[in-house]
Amino acid sequence: MTEIKAGFTGQTVICTFDVTPGTAHDVLEALEDAYAAVISHQPGYISGAVHLNDAQTRIATYSQWQARGDYQAMLRNPEMRNRNRVIHGMCRSFEPVMYEVVSAF
Repeated sequence: MTEIKAGFTGQTVICTFDVTPGTAHDVLEALEDAYAAVISHQPGYISGAVHLNDAQTRIATYSQWQARGDYQAMLRNPEMRNRNRVIHGMCRSFEPVMYEVVSAF
């Protein structure tokens, strides 16, 4: 389970996907399958979550990694590269951003 705490020294990554209501659940299924089959088994993976907005036009994922390099290595994994091509093809845009946890309440 994802735990957000100030002082977390690993890497936090929040990705946003711009989708349509017609593709939202296809993208969700692809992301959930990627987390279950690939992402969660990569070295340095701590936890993650997938979110869908009410209008079904935005998906956000939140993941925690032991180090920035662990996340980057996951992206270079050949199976994940193939999966990302498919996922990106179903989205209008996709933006991964690395963050530092500053505070949690």
